[in-house]
Amino acid sequence: MNSSTPTAKRGSASAAALALLRFAFMVAVTFLGLLAVTFFIGRVIPIDPVLAIVGDRAPASVVEQTREELGLNLPYYQQFLIYVKGALQGNFGRSVLTTNPVMTDIRRVFPATIELATLGTLIGALVGVPLGVLAAVKRGSLVDQIVRIIGLIGYSVPIFWLGLLALLVFYAKLRWTAGPGRIDVVFEYTFTPITGFYLLDAVLQRDWAAFRDIFAHIVLPASLLGYFSLAYISRMTRSFMLNELSQEYIVAARAKGLSETNIIWRHALRNAAVPLVTVIALSYAGLLEGSVLTETVFSWPGLGLYITNSLQNADMNAVLGGTIIIGSVFIGINLLSDLLYRSLDPRTRTQ
Repeated sequence: MNSSTPTAKRGSASAAALALLRFAFMVAVTFLGLLAVTFFIGRVIPIDPVLAIVGDRAPASVVEQTREELGLNLPYYQQFLIYVKGALQGNFGRSVLTTNPVMTDIRRVFPATIELATLGTLIGALVGVPLGVLAAVKRGSLVDQIVRIIGLIGYSVPIFWLGLLALLVFYAKLRWTAGPGRIDVVFEYTFTPITGFYLLDAVLQRDWAAFRDIFAHIVLPASLLGYFSLAYISRMTRSFMLNELSQEYIVAARAKGLSETNIIWRHALRNAAVPLVTVIALSYAGLLEGSVLTETVFSWPGLGLYITNSLQNADMNAVLGGTIIIGSVFIGINLLSDLLYRSLDPRTRTQ
């Protein structure tokens, strides 16, 4: 027995190392595929990056010189290698619109998107999970139908239309929230961003007037994204709970006389929470990459609005750089959720 213990440990270590190598390979291949797609898009789109920089009326000699400096006169495989090297170094070139390095602009605007998506996901999870549980417990009832209709509307109605309607009702008519933007102009010279997350910065500076104004600006777009997230989370929660409530251990728990509340919230939901981690993580990633329309409607100075403005001005360095960052974050969150799923569910560790 003692002689087999080191062998078992070596086998376990080898399996862990193999799993780690497989994970690293999967990350590398996925990221390389993302770079290949963005590179292809940048080459087939009918916008000349050289003309976007020097202008349509620049002399031919200036155009050719700029093309050589950017390496656009090289074969595609060499351009792709340069593109991959720059992406790995965080170098996406300069923005034509702001003249800043694209990565500098992304560092400035991305915290606004993260703050908005994080609050939206919190709203979606805190409301969507209880609604999904309630719909599963009351399956077939009026409550179940209402929850499903709420989710259906969240899936079906265009988010930009809901945004415009929300601005009309809650800002223009009722004056319950602040308007578009992230902070009122009166705080432009008194509020100093520290981390880029304005709510956190206001708390750190104990500037409660600015905090109230920032919250008044973010609550409407965050609630809109939260509703979009809620529709997905509540539907998946309902599905997971229906599956758990039909299991034999639930029948056994009821036979033992456990209360229905204990069975639902401490047993069924605990087991359903394992796949829910993946659902909430993917919902968060979806809000990070899919908040472009929301940021445009609410003039929210995040990465989505930055990409939109760059696309309208043919600033392809900024568009592709922002796309790579969003894609990388999505890949990272997807893989992280997979790791969490495997750590929470022992049955998947042997797969």
